[in-house]
Amino acid sequence: MALPPLPPRRRAEPMIALINIVFLMLVFFLVAASVAPPLDRRVELAEASRIEGRAPPDAAVIRADGALVYRGAEITSEAYLAARLSEDSGTVALRLVPDRALPAQTLVEIAGSLRAAGAGEIWIVTEQGLD
Repeated sequence: MALPPLPPRRRAEPMIALINIVFLMLVFFLVAASVAPPLDRRVELAEASRIEGRAPPDAAVIRADGALVYRGAEITSEAYLAARLSEDSGTVALRLVPDRALPAQTLVEIAGSLRAAGAGEIWIVTEQGLD
């Protein structure tokens, strides 16, 4: 009585290639994660969800006490607008980064004074929350 032939053996899948790819992705994301320092270490961004954001290239930080900081120095809202208008010609979009503890009334007052001084657009920069 003859035995049936054995089925051909399957080679084991090479896991080394997959491990190498995962390791390279880990290194890539670790390097890419350290892009920019925070705007001001004493500021915690307000949260917002389901909005489209823009990067704040020349944003002014508003601390919890209402102080406006632009490029590391305290400044008035009128001086901030004048500085931004001198950099760009015409109507300029201003970006404000408020501290989470800043009262909303103070933020509205600062934005109102900028609008009254001639600001075209005012963008409030926040931290996007996860759903």
